[in-house]
Amino acid sequence: MQRLLVTGGAGFIGANFVHHVVKHTDMTVTVLDKLTYAASREALDGLPADRVSLVVGDVADPTAVEPLVAAHDAVVHLAAESHNDNALSDPSPFIRTNVLGTFTLLEAARKHDVRFHHVSTDEVYGDLELDDPAKFTPSTPYDPSSPYAASKAGSDHLVRAWVRSFGVRATISNCSNNYGPWQHVEKFIPRQITNLLSGGRVKLYGDGLNVRDWIHTEDHSSAVLAILERGTIGETYLIGADGERSNLEVVRMLLRLLGHAEDDVVDHVTDRAGHDLRYAIDASRLRDELGWRPQYADFEAGLAATVDWYREHEFWWRPKKEATEAAYAARGQ
Repeated sequence: MQRLLVTGGAGFIGANFVHHVVKHTDMTVTVLDKLTYAASREALDGLPADRVSLVVGDVADPTAVEPLVAAHDAVVHLAAESHNDNALSDPSPFIRTNVLGTFTLLEAARKHDVRFHHVSTDEVYGDLELDDPAKFTPSTPYDPSSPYAASKAGSDHLVRAWVRSFGVRATISNCSNNYGPWQHVEKFIPRQITNLLSGGRVKLYGDGLNVRDWIHTEDHSSAVLAILERGTIGETYLIGADGERSNLEVVRMLLRLLGHAEDDVVDHVTDRAGHDLRYAIDASRLRDELGWRPQYADFEAGLAATVDWYREHEFWWRPKKEATEAAYAARGQ
């Protein structure tokens, strides 16, 4: 594989993946991105022009997708609407991008026999009880709780059907919650970091006991590349770094890192409708079959590096902050 098409490559996870590919391979990369509010041209700055190009387009538009897929050896499909709160307000963009967009790409990959990797989420499995020792595995039944998770579950099922029915050379990965550079300030960790850097208060849904399994985006990138290069066609790989933390634990860690006493600037706000209790990933297939290991096994060290990044990149997030907080305030969050 020398020519790689990355959909959503100007978004948070996508842009970090493009940087990882450029650093660790000799592939050339074309980014296909609609450049919605969550994307960032700046996240691709500094990459070599002879190896990375950006095409502005919609993954649900066959006229944009088919010639690009035909000109590449492989597709890594990261384009997605992903913010749960937005999906509760208006699910329609999530269906268009996450379901119709995946269908459009699969049809092009089928027509041109192009290797396809689909990046998905652990939210397709629903949630686990807080005191349940179980973790999600590739055989966990799907039970999505939100419009976003349902749209991603639908796209996963499309990929599996196109593998079985049409022989598309595809793999799937379901990853836990990502954190790291270039993540939009609407998301949980950057929202709290930028609130504190702005002299504001932390906003915590409900009692803050909901648990997420965190992974640094660099570790997600290395896992996706390993699956693309060495994964078994038709298989699903779960990506996680054993980073289970409650939202309250994460907030208290951020408060310490930014010089605050625990809970001294925390507001408990209206909980999200249908808020999943706990996610936890069993990544043993990825580790055992492909030999993958996370670089950021120490969550607090990764979080500290992320705080430093946001402190150094205020020019990027500050213009997005006011509108984001206004939208949350309108929802009482």
